Amino acid sequence: MKPTLVVLAAGMGSRYGGLKQMDGLGPNNETIIDYSIYDAVRAGFGKVVYIVREYFKEQFQEIVKQKYSKVLCTDGSPLEFQFVTQELDKIPEGFSVNPERVKPWGTAHAVLMAAEAVKEPFAVINGDDYYGRDSFRILGEWLQAHGDSTGEYCIVGFTLENTLSESGGVSRGICSYDKEGNLVDVVEFHNIAKGEDGVVRGDNSVTGQNEVLDADNLCSMNMWGFTPDYFEKSAAIFKDFLAANSQELKKEYYIPYAVDCMIKDGGDKCCVLSTPSRWFGVTFKEDRPGVVAKFAELVKEGVYPSPLYE
Repeated sequence: MKPTLVVLAAGMGSRYGGLKQMDGLGPNNETIIDYSIYDAVRAGFGKVVYIVREYFKEQFQEIVKQKYSKVLCTDGSPLEFQFVTQELDKIPEGFSVNPERVKPWGTAHAVLMAAEAVKEPFAVINGDDYYGRDSFRILGEWLQAHGDSTGEYCIVGFTLENTLSESGGVSRGICSYDKEGNLVDVVEFHNIAKGEDGVVRGDNSVTGQNEVLDADNLCSMNMWGFTPDYFEKSAAIFKDFLAANSQELKKEYYIPYAVDCMIKDGGDKCCVLSTPSRWFGVTFKEDRPGVVAKFAELVKEGVYPSPLYE
């Protein structure tokens, strides 16, 4: 069974200043999503499900239709695509939304929108992050090996130093895990940056303290692997979340929170996989030239063809 790739592409990219999902950064105007799909197909994925917003869904579908119409999976079958939308009012019956709230309910809410479209093991990624081919290979192998399991998930952890931005502080979820390699906790740190002294520091979101961080720590870049039983469990947790937060203006239902509930309350396991890949992305507009240069270098090294899709 070929796993599915779920791409979180509904965000506007407020810090970046536009729709990062459609920004051409490769030598032939390729987007970051283009490279993710290329790597996912080589890793054995057979379907892509995009989570988008209704206001740009039609434009997005047309771009995908034109760009990927001839893409074949490793077994020679056509790559499948589906599109689902994340909107603020897409919540379970019996709950109301604060009329002043603007944003939808976060990444775990976005994944729930794909429940009807995904019946196989699946990966979740951000549409505006470059993860690297090794990351998709590692994740694809895990999903294919655990296709018949339940209550077992995974996260691909990136070395913290390989995820920093030269343009400013970033937020990262630092992973802690037990001796078997299973996730224990993900603690969010903000304003993470390397100082002039070479030391990496960040603000702990729980304590509010600025702390020295190990540059070799594994951190979450929102690259997860799940089996379909995730949806039912996450939907139940979301109802509990809404019962406490439905009138809030900014609180969001994030994937790490959902997984944490499954681990601590449901006895599930989440394996922490490590990748040698170096993450990069366009968190800030100032990141763009560096990302363009990195893709040009990857093409020069022969990692990717140019153009990526004929």
